[in-house]
Amino acid sequence: MSDDPYAALGVAKTATQDDIRKAYKKIAKTSHPDLNPGDPDAAARFKAAAAAHDLLKDPERRGRFDRGEIDSSGQERPERKFYREYAEGPEATYHTSRGYEDFGDFSDVFSDLFGRGARARQGGKGGGAGARPGGETLRMRGQDAHYTLEVGFLEAATGGSRRITMPGGSLLEVKVPEGLADGQTIRLRGKGGPGFGGGPAGDALVTVTVAAHDYFTRDGLDILCELPITLDEAVLGGKVATPTIDGRVSLTIPKGASSGRVLRLRGKGVKRGDQRGDQLVTLKIVAPPTIDADLDGFFEEWRKTHAYDPRRGVLP
Repeated sequence: MSDDPYAALGVAKTATQDDIRKAYKKIAKTSHPDLNPGDPDAAARFKAAAAAHDLLKDPERRGRFDRGEIDSSGQERPERKFYREYAEGPEATYHTSRGYEDFGDFSDVFSDLFGRGARARQGGKGGGAGARPGGETLRMRGQDAHYTLEVGFLEAATGGSRRITMPGGSLLEVKVPEGLADGQTIRLRGKGGPGFGGGPAGDALVTVTVAAHDYFTRDGLDILCELPITLDEAVLGGKVATPTIDGRVSLTIPKGASSGRVLRLRGKGVKRGDQRGDQLVTLKIVAPPTIDADLDGFFEEWRKTHAYDPRRGVLP
């Protein structure tokens, strides 16, 4: 990916977390390889944006990158060391913030240079790739692979399973955990690039985009919806069948309900771990499609003795 993840997403370093998420979604919707087959530039833009989003969406990792503690791939940056020979002899030393120390063996140097992903193990003699003085071979973790996946609103809320096609044509099963939010990333351990020198494989990072729903919206773990009710249900109250993410339930409408009133269905929201949100139902009074003579006459008489002004004390 680019050395500058902010540039890969087209945002400034002062961008909010929401700005970063929106920038990634915009690139994913225009540059995904499935939408641009045979376009290497689009594939490169998407890959860079996915890697940048994976780094910057976590405020802690973003802070570490901004401070120079990790690089754009998320790897630890090696501690800077300054080498020199003393006049008293040829023994090499290095200087850190802790002062001058002896090198000992070179494994510490290679470990620092390659970060946490590098490990040394004993290998056969020879000068092949990855060979080090003394016959040792570097073991390095493979690169992470980045993918994007769009799932339905209900599938993200209640969980499910999806398959994605890998670049080589193989299928990868992705378990969608319940309570997954838009922009979150699923990590599949060991499903990324192969390791080097016997090192472990990288991970597959699947960033999820949640599709909109025709009826529901979501606020954290709460589900929001609007419920149309009739004039008589608003005045007299009653039981009304109401959709939830788990199926229909009976909602009690109190007498004298107004449009805009919010009723709460406890425990009918999104579940994540041992937490579960509520469903917030906003009532909307809908007049009948046709005002017949009976209804018209009833309200004409009712108005004469029961007129009221709901705008009094509310509007300027």
